[in-house]
Amino acid sequence: MLLSELVGKEIVNIYNGVRLGVVGESDLVIDDHSGEIESIILPSKGNMINFWTEKSQLIIPWHAVKKIGSQVIIVELDDSHGVMHRYSV
Repeated sequence: MLLSELVGKEIVNIYNGVRLGVVGESDLVIDDHSGEIESIILPSKGNMINFWTEKSQLIIPWHAVKKIGSQVIIVELDDSHGVMHRYSV
């Protein structure tokens, strides 16, 4: 699959049905040696309240990606297991 084929796909968490974001508004962490994707970094969803506060990012490990469809990427993130991380920038 080409990177350009991922752009525009919605990312949905199968664990709770939450729409997390869209590839294209995100960054990918790619291993320098193997060229494999390690994780997807989604920016926080902004609104007027968050505009003045510290922004955070959602880091989705690539192993959490379960299925890539024609319009959606399904991930499995169970926050009780510490898979879903938010980091401040």
